[in-house]
Amino acid sequence: MENKMFCYQCQETAGCSGCTQIGVCGKKPEVAAMQDLLVYVTKGLGAIAVNLRESGKKVSTEIAHLITANLFMTITNANFDEAKIKAQITKSLQVKANLLNRVDISKLPAAALWQESEADYMLKAKEVGVLSTADEDIRSLRELITYGLKGLCAYMKHANVLGYEDETIDIFVQETLNKLLDDTLSVAELTAITLETGKYGVAGMALLDKANTTSYGNPEITSVTTGVGKNPGILISGHDLKDLAMLLEQTQGTGIDVYTHGEMLPAHYYPKFKKYTNFIGNYGNAWWQQKEEFEAFNGPILLTTNCLVPPKASYKDRVFTTSAVGFAGCPHIEADAAGHKDFSSLIAMAKSCQPPKELENGTIVGGFAHEQVLALADKVVAAVKSGAIKKFVVMAGCDGRMKSRDYYTEFAKALPKDTVILTAGCAKYKYIKLNLGDIGGIPRVLDAGQCNDSYSLALIALKLKEVFGLADINELPIAYNIAWYEQKAVIVLLALLHLGVKNIHLGPTLPAFLSPNVAKVLVTNFGIGSISNVADDIKKLIC
Repeated sequence: MENKMFCYQCQETAGCSGCTQIGVCGKKPEVAAMQDLLVYVTKGLGAIAVNLRESGKKVSTEIAHLITANLFMTITNANFDEAKIKAQITKSLQVKANLLNRVDISKLPAAALWQESEADYMLKAKEVGVLSTADEDIRSLRELITYGLKGLCAYMKHANVLGYEDETIDIFVQETLNKLLDDTLSVAELTAITLETGKYGVAGMALLDKANTTSYGNPEITSVTTGVGKNPGILISGHDLKDLAMLLEQTQGTGIDVYTHGEMLPAHYYPKFKKYTNFIGNYGNAWWQQKEEFEAFNGPILLTTNCLVPPKASYKDRVFTTSAVGFAGCPHIEADAAGHKDFSSLIAMAKSCQPPKELENGTIVGGFAHEQVLALADKVVAAVKSGAIKKFVVMAGCDGRMKSRDYYTEFAKALPKDTVILTAGCAKYKYIKLNLGDIGGIPRVLDAGQCNDSYSLALIALKLKEVFGLADINELPIAYNIAWYEQKAVIVLLALLHLGVKNIHLGPTLPAFLSPNVAKVLVTNFGIGSISNVADDIKKLIC
């Protein structure tokens, strides 16, 4: 059967090989093609940016933000709207056309020069997809780097909207996009770029951490309710805290409650959000359970970032998208020139809706980001020295639909009672609602927050290394058993490798985009491994 598309950027890709007819995520071939083309055009923008700097000319922040937004739009489960992606391509080509007047075009690659009308988009997309790189190892490394850049740009976008910039990261992204067009680069050179991407992944997550904590305070230990109130509600999902801040401000005095879903759960840990009495709690679980949970919520839902599952017709008109997210038929909220978003349409709809149907009624405890854990450092260190805590297990990452991910629930249950789980990201939903108890008052599941808050886990590890006077981070009593799904998990992995962390186990499968030779390099140099079964992995990682 002829391929209608090819995409293997997420963990659930068909047969752990690649989606060729339609995406497992629901992405249609036409959307996949336009995303491929948008990445290609964005590589061209990167090449022009490099040329401008080499000739002593400035690259505007607007260009950097366009590149960031473009890559964010192509991340898994973000934008399924072909028309919106085409519009972004057209916008990028217009910007590129203006920039070409300022550079020496003789030094530019074909991607920088390509300028065609929308009628030619599909034809070009078929030429520049993933499989256009013939060499398997070169392709693997190019895609690994590209997916790392996508994850990095997702985090940068959140920092940028809060007014935080880091030009060195922007320059790296642009220079790397240009290098991805260079057919002369060897496997060794691309491997080096891969590790460098991890370095800037750390910097990007540090920038976002600064942006979030400066804007909303350092996360603190918080008990979040999973029940519901009696008022109509708005459900907000995704990662963008500024969108939440604007929504909470606009819902004051309206009689509308606000609930978080999925990766927005950690917003409850930030002090500044606690002043809003209509900020009720967390509703539901991880992203992949949307269809049932969004149906039951009854009110409007705001998707601020990726993790959108194509909605059912029964609630599609209640799903609002913003930023990089899009789905044909769902209303989209754009920011004005000042960055303000008007959520009055959601509020009006909510007033006509029934209150959410209660799915459960309990609590989730979290808020163990780096400042909070460091405040408890003496207690944690004492527990380690006394032997009360024998090992920490980093179980950060993503959740997903596959039955095989139940492994992480069973793994958490099977861990010895002298182990503590460090987590961040939506992988937490596999075990955070389990009653795993505590060790001397220290909960056995310490949730640092969103996937980007894996940065906190790295800082905690580095601090423990310092406290115990160790020369190598790998001497700490920490094991890494990480679930991955999409490209933000890729940049987290590369960031950990940059920090020198070894023997990371990934699951449920190793990425399909790793060629055998590239996978061998990661195994040999960094001890990257895959999961097997709970009993054997407990023996291997813990005992």
